[in-house]
Amino acid sequence: MAQPARRVVAPPEAPPVDPEAIDRAYHYHRARRNARSRRRREKSQARLRFVLTFSILVGLALFLMLTIWHEVQKVFGL
Repeated sequence: MAQPARRVVAPPEAPPVDPEAIDRAYHYHRARRNARSRRRREKSQARLRFVLTFSILVGLALFLMLTIWHEVQKVFGL
């Protein structure tokens, strides 16, 4: 019976290292981290602007409704 052929495994060679690739990866991940924190900050600021604008509009609407109701009562004597 024949035996299986033996495979000759070459010793692993160290891959060539590109120092600029390391710097590019560092800057890339740093930019991603900064963008993520900037998005989080902008999102919280947008939420605050929305709440303030909504509150002002609701307050203005209540003021107008009360003023109009007061004028209707004065005109029609309700």
